[in-house]
This record gives sequence, C-alpha cells and structure tokens, in this order.
Amino acid sequence: MATKSGLKIERRYTTPGNPYNNIIWEKRSSKITNPDGSVVFEMKNVEIPSTWSQVATDIMVSKYFRKAGVPQLDKDGNVIKDENGEVVLGPETSSKQVFDRLAETWRHWGETTGYFASTEDAQAFEDELKYMLATQMAAPNSPQWFNTGLNFKYGLTGPAQGFWYVDPKTGKLTEGEDSYSRPQPHACFIQSIDDDLVNEGGIMDLWVKEARLFKFGSGTGTNFSNLRGEGEKLSGGGVSSGVMSFPKIGDRAAGAIKSGGTTRRAAKMVILDLDHPDIEEFITAKNNSDTLTQFNISVGVTDEFMTAVKEDKDFDLTYDGDIYETVKAKELWDEIIEHAHSSAEPGLLFWDTMKDYHNAEYCSPLVSTNPCAEQPLPDGGCCNLGAVNLERFVDDNGNFMIDQFKETVAIGP
Repeated sequence: MATKSGLKIERRYTTPGNPYNNIIWEKRSSKITNPDGSVVFEMKNVEIPSTWSQVATDIMVSKYFRKAGVPQLDKDGNVIKDENGEVVLGPETSSKQVFDRLAETWRHWGETTGYFASTEDAQAFEDELKYMLATQMAAPNSPQWFNTGLNFKYGLTGPAQGFWYVDPKTGKLTEGEDSYSRPQPHACFIQSIDDDLVNEGGIMDLWVKEARLFKFGSGTGTNFSNLRGEGEKLSGGGVSSGVMSFPKIGDRAAGAIKSGGTTRRAAKMVILDLDHPDIEEFITAKNNSDTLTQFNISVGVTDEFMTAVKEDKDFDLTYDGDIYETVKAKELWDEIIEHAHSSAEPGLLFWDTMKDYHNAEYCSPLVSTNPCAEQPLPDGGCCNLGAVNLERFVDDNGNFMIDQFKETVAIGP
C-alpha cells in the first residue's frame, strides 16, 4: 500500500526476525552432464529448500550461485579466515545466500531512495520477498539472480563495462564506475542498428553493445530492416553484401560469449520486415546451417500484407520507398509457413496489431522485441521481467486465493 509518506508493507507470510518461516532446508548435490556422461558441472553439499525439485536445484546451483569472491562461512555462520587473517573466498553454497543478497539489496535500494514509510516496512518488504523466493511463489529475471547484490553483500566490483545509470539524486545520466555497484539486472534490451559499418550505432558497434549485455546474462533484439539489401549501391561505388552477411557475425559472437561462461547461452532476436529485399533469404536462414544456427528470427508483418495474402495480390519489396521487386504475397506466406513448420522459425510479429494495443507506441515506433517476443518496445528500451507461480495460490479445495495473489504481485520481484 502506497501513502504520501511511502510504502506500507503488510506481512502475510513472515514474522519479524523470521523471513523463512516453516521452510525446511536440506543438503543436496548438483551435477550437469553431457549426453556422453562427461561432467560439465558438479557441486556437493549445497543448501536448498526441501520442496524444490532437482531440476530447480540444478538451475539455482549451476547458474545462479556466484562461483567466486564470496566470503566463506563455518557451520555456525562465522566468516572463515586463513592463517594470515585474510577472509577465505569462494562460491555461494546455500540458496539462502542468494535469496538474502537479492531481497536485502532491493530493500537497500528502496530504502536509500525513500520508498518506504518506515524501517519496519522496509524490513517487512525484505522478509516477505525472501519467503516468496524460497517457496517459489515468485522469481525475478535471470540477470537479477546473476548480478544483484554482488557488490552490496560481498563488495565485488570489477572494471567498468560501459554501462550508464540515472543518478537518483541528480537525475543525470552517469557512467558506471565498476561492474557491480550499479549492476545490470535488466532481462531484455531493444537495440537499433544503422546502415553504417563501423561508426557508433552501426553494424559492428552493435556486436560490442550486445557483448556487454550478453556477458551479464541479458538478451537483446534488433530489427535489421535499416540495412541495404544484397546488390544495392553503396556510397563508395560498390554494392552491399546484404543483410544476411551480418547476422552471421553476430551469431558467432553471441555463441562465443555464452554470458561469460557462468550463466547461459546469449539470447538474441533478429527481425526483418517482410518488405525488405532480402526477406526470402532471411525466411530460409534457419534451414541453412551456414547462415544462422542459434538466433531467434522473426519477420515483421503488416495488415497490408495479410490482406494481400487473403486476396491473392502482389506485394512489393522496397528500399527507401522504391520498389525493389514485386512478389506474390501468397507465395511469400507459404514460404514462411513451410520453414516455420520445419525449423520453428521464422516467428511472426504482427506490427499493426501490436501497435494498436501497445501503450508505448506514442513515444517512438515499435520495430523490435526481446528474444522471447513478450516485450515489444521502442529502440533503446529495456525491461525487468518477473514470474509469479500461479500454482502457489490454489488452495486445497481448488480455489484461487486472489487476495494473496494481488499482494504478491504488488511487492514481488
């Protein structure tokens, strides 16, 4: 509940001093193997809530546990020091450590910027979130698990990575001084691309920006329709190699990064509008192993095109408003269906429908989405994603507990 003096947080699941009320913990092992049985990752004696599945355990331990730089604790919770009096560092060994660093950092951020009505409300916010995370009622997007709290809880820093933030005190855009004091917790980004090879905002610059995001576990989506089609004239007198020569580079770069090797394979969406001259090659890309092997690819569809399909009319492929080629809309549609059936891609983004229903269209045109396509935003946009586990809100009689659900949504990650 929000008041003029700040947020009031009502406790439902916890009592003061007991954020993990009635949660039973147990020690487990986590092992990830290749199909041939070789071990990719293994960690023993990790602390996990007893209600968690082994799959959830493996994801938490292999992906979300910080693997270095964490002060190690003895069985009584005291920091371990070596013979020189230095703190012994290593990995997180308990999911409780992960829940703590997330919820305590969120509480810290909110409290230092004046969100809560009182210290008691800030503590209730922290405790309720710890309980929600531990019981799998709600969860944030992956970059939150990867990055949030590493500085606040463990003092980790690292070199600056090219990230910026808006200073809450001054309201000014400020360059981050290190990797983790202002972490990169956003799930998905929409990035633009200019029809320029090496300058800022151009093709090669996109790979650098994507690398920054992939390294910290985020995904990114870009519409490539700005780029000239194959054979179109360049200002220097030559001709363009076409759109499809460039996503190959991005595909290899994303595959090499794999989010620093500690999180997940980089997620990327590549989009091309249906009126682009290279659209037919783009549609077939996923069935050509020499082109795109791992990206999500989608085509941008308009109402005009769908009407042309329905009425079996011609459809123009264009560049800079000039007609490049005229094709049969129905044949192009059949080609999309054929390749989507065989490789599950390309996906379809119905731009006109999305724009009709989207509340961000007023600020800038919608031209792209994140890799999972649930967040269509203007270029330069980003989002934090979270999930609420609906099964946790069904009682023994099959009734949905709407009040608990609403409260969880109100303060959940």
